[in-house]
Amino acid sequence: MAESKKPLIDVRTLAPAERHPRIFNTLNALAPVGSLLITSDHDPRPLHYQQETGYPGKFAWEYLEQGPEIWRVEIARLGSGCDCCCGSH
Repeated sequence: MAESKKPLIDVRTLAPAERHPRIFNTLNALAPVGSLLITSDHDPRPLHYQQETGYPGKFAWEYLEQGPEIWRVEIARLGSGCDCCCGSH
């Protein structure tokens, strides 16, 4: 998928209380193997920890740019498994 077709969230334009909910709502809506681009003015390491804790093994995290003024991250949904009780992974 071309990078321009991926959802982009620039958290610099959002109120702090809106950032993580918006990101997780977008991640939950991603199709299997879809990805999300995030731009921030700080290292989004706390988001990464929250994502790993809440969704272990569901997403890959890749820094595209690491400061000191701008951080860009791509978060990709892994595989096509579901989160239901059927046991599909």
